[in-house]
Amino acid sequence: MAIGTLTALEDNRADEPSPDKPAGGKEPPKGPSGDGAKGKEPAKDPAKVPVPERKKTRSLADDRRFRLFSGTANPELARKIGEHIGVKVGETKMQRFADGEVFFQLLENVRGVDVFVVQPTCYPVDQHLVELLVMIDALKRASAARITVVMPYYGYARQDRKDRPRVAISAKMVADVLTTVGANRALFVDLHAAQIQGFFNIPVDHLYASPVLVSHFRELNLPNLMVISPDPGGVERARFFAQKMGAPLAIVDKRRTDLNVAEVMHVVGDVEGKTCLIIDDIIDTAGTLVKTADALLEAGATAVHACASHGVLSGPAIDRIASSRLEQLVLTDTIPLREQAQKLSKIKVLSIAGLLGAAIESIHMETSVSTLFN
Repeated sequence: MAIGTLTALEDNRADEPSPDKPAGGKEPPKGPSGDGAKGKEPAKDPAKVPVPERKKTRSLADDRRFRLFSGTANPELARKIGEHIGVKVGETKMQRFADGEVFFQLLENVRGVDVFVVQPTCYPVDQHLVELLVMIDALKRASAARITVVMPYYGYARQDRKDRPRVAISAKMVADVLTTVGANRALFVDLHAAQIQGFFNIPVDHLYASPVLVSHFRELNLPNLMVISPDPGGVERARFFAQKMGAPLAIVDKRRTDLNVAEVMHVVGDVEGKTCLIIDDIIDTAGTLVKTADALLEAGATAVHACASHGVLSGPAIDRIASSRLEQLVLTDTIPLREQAQKLSKIKVLSIAGLLGAAIESIHMETSVSTLFN
């Protein structure tokens, strides 16, 4: 039986009392139809038979039709997700041949099982993407009933349109490859552009890290807070954050001159005397972040904090953050930080394992994921 299918069961035990048939074994007299005389109950309309809702098990550990697996990109996050939902990460064997080819083997039976695979496509991006594809293929060939790809960080998302001649739309290409290899569903956190969901021909659930980040900054209770979008493309994300924090919004006009190279033009909004909080989805080389912080301080801001969902932190990012005038950079654990970043006191990491675990549980139990943000 396919996962998620419900069947209405009727209890036809004749010796049980019911409103229509008392315990004495005699049925009340019927109308002119004569059904009572024949000892038959009137036929029930199938359309009116109530279909019972799927009951949530006490723990997903009791559900033999559920499995959670992880690649090598962020096994610690997968372990934390498992702790939140009460399951252990499934046993697998991941090795590489001498030339670097991936060898993957499932060490558990997944026939007819609802499987979730946790694998962000962080550095090295191509290696982790190929690992994920091989895992999906193995699960499909092992007869898994449904394969849900859990990608806390979706690599290649920044190439989502043709912004210059003769370039690839790799965000669409990766979506096609995941679907072709056998993924039945996908779960993401803070896509670089929300319209990437439309690149997939399978159901997509898009989570936001903002509930975790908002909770943290509410506890800090920063004075005279103003939320900052570092570019016009992130206004919607920053506006949502500002509404949750009850703070005003300002925008920094940014022009990108090359890959990973941006020039801050000017600040749109009055930030004088404000504690500014920069909201972004990805911090890569941190060049834009540092220039934005400088522009805000030069415009009269008293302090600058920043937060982002994905701490890619490649190249000179760590050195730039360490020498910047930022008070603090808050990230989530969608991507595991390098050891150098973990030692930097300016960087704080919050876990989204609970949010992902709740979403995974909702998907498996076929309940609403959107309620997580209400």
